[in-house]
Amino acid sequence: MTRMLSPERLAGLVGDFPRSPAYRGLRQAMQELIGDGRIPIGTRLPSERAAMRALGLSRNTVTRVYADLVASGFASVRQGSGTYAAVPGDRRRAHDHALGVGLAADGAIDLHCAASAATPGVAAAYERALAALPGYLGGEGYLPSGLPELQARIAERYRHRGVPTLPEQIVVTSGAQSALAVVARALSRPGDRVLIESPVYSNAIGALQHGGGRLVSAPLGDDGWDLEGIEATLQQTTPHLAYLIPDFQNPTGFLLDDDGRARYAAALAATRTVPIVDEALQATRLDDRPMPAPFVAHAANAISVGSVSKLFWGGLRVGWIRAPRDLVDRFIRTRVQFDLGSSLFDQLVVAELLDVPAIADLRRAQLKSRRDALMAALQERLPSWRCRVPEGGLTLWLRLPYGSATQLAARVEPAGVHLAPGPVFSVEGGADHWLRIPYAKPEAQLVQAVDRIADAWAALPADATARRGGPQLLIA
Repeated sequence: MTRMLSPERLAGLVGDFPRSPAYRGLRQAMQELIGDGRIPIGTRLPSERAAMRALGLSRNTVTRVYADLVASGFASVRQGSGTYAAVPGDRRRAHDHALGVGLAADGAIDLHCAASAATPGVAAAYERALAALPGYLGGEGYLPSGLPELQARIAERYRHRGVPTLPEQIVVTSGAQSALAVVARALSRPGDRVLIESPVYSNAIGALQHGGGRLVSAPLGDDGWDLEGIEATLQQTTPHLAYLIPDFQNPTGFLLDDDGRARYAAALAATRTVPIVDEALQATRLDDRPMPAPFVAHAANAISVGSVSKLFWGGLRVGWIRAPRDLVDRFIRTRVQFDLGSSLFDQLVVAELLDVPAIADLRRAQLKSRRDALMAALQERLPSWRCRVPEGGLTLWLRLPYGSATQLAARVEPAGVHLAPGPVFSVEGGADHWLRIPYAKPEAQLVQAVDRIADAWAALPADATARRGGPQLLIA
């Protein structure tokens, strides 16, 4: 189904763009909106006549803008159909650099992966789990739905957050990625449309496509969820599933408030779209303020997936699905196509960790210190870069004042820093003005990485055509 951008919506998105000359201001504004994903790739743009009326411009101006967008690769023309948003082909090649875990060269700092060493206390939990293990060795060890003790602890965590949950509603999986793949395989058929945020956690793209879904991107704005755009996308595409990260969204760090969750849930209900809610970062709030209610409190049919890897250690491959009871058997039947159950020993370790809240508190304090150190280094070395200070999660989402994040990542790699540019987090390769930097590494490594990035940035030519409205300091 073709998505269309109304002329009124285009006028709202471009806002009060510079009009001296108007064609240049509009071209830059539209190129930015397409490149950042706020106008999703593949969206049909308004006709030239409709855009002319909505923007108060001459037909010649709009025609010139559309022609420039096509010439630069930010639009394509389909004969007899119209003009569609696109991105240049080199932006898509950023996806060739998968966010997999590899062996970095000596002295290299890998900022692809938002993960860190184990939290202090994990080793002791392994020791306690090992002492408990003999009590389970008399059984066959296959637990497709999970260790009952762990199911009960996870269900209790949901009840503590205000969502009544039975242990039977929990399916323990080998991480949140596995949980997402199980849900996508169980609930989608080849060709089903699946709404996905843009930008988004890159590994989720493959997991959702694994179920045969056709991904439909819903753009995020500079300050959070573009709920008006999401509502329009839902109405135009009526997807079967929707994948969202309302808690410290990866990569942006956005936190969706209660009003936003209620509005989003209502829009999903109106199109009978089933939400898959990724809560892997829910427990990483870095201050003492209360969290919004879980998304499932607004959408009873929501399926939540979670994990302990961000809070404790990525080597603990334990996640879960929390679902309505009538779907649990379907998920269990699907997950045995992947494996017969998660590691029983790792599940025992996680059960031990969930009983010691001080370990999670230690990780959050560690992340806060690292976030602040990264922010301070960026303010000192790269003050023209923009970002908001996230209240939780593990990543900064940084906007470059000009230039290509893909080119910068390639330039800094020989200096021993591996970065993930914005197109990696876009279904179609947009967001090339953006860069994700995790703050999971120790403070000294983060400061060293910023120094190397700043040196590479200084060697790049400045873009004389970039729009500048004064200093673009890091903003909260």
